[in-house]
Amino acid sequence: MAGASCCGPKLAACGLVLSVWAVIMLAMLGIFFTTHSATLFEDMEIPEEYMHNESNALQNVYDLYNKVGYNCFIAAGIYVVIGIVSFYNVRMNKRNEYLVR
Repeated sequence: MAGASCCGPKLAACGLVLSVWAVIMLAMLGIFFTTHSATLFEDMEIPEEYMHNESNALQNVYDLYNKVGYNCFIAAGIYVVIGIVSFYNVRMNKRNEYLVR
């Protein structure tokens, strides 16, 4: 039972393609957020108290950029695991296909 797959070949291939795309996209977003890209400013929810605190308002926004960037890297890591599981399922489905015929 160790060689059994948990999903069919089409679902495994779809999961593999989506996870590769998600890892690339989330890694790039993580890089752009941690470098404080100005174009991503509108994609963050900045609390009002960050804007009214004049002493360190910019540092609060940079900390928020870093937090969102790290969350993107964590999500990319989760998609790496999903991609590995999908790749394993693709391989097991191909192997089972050869064994049955």
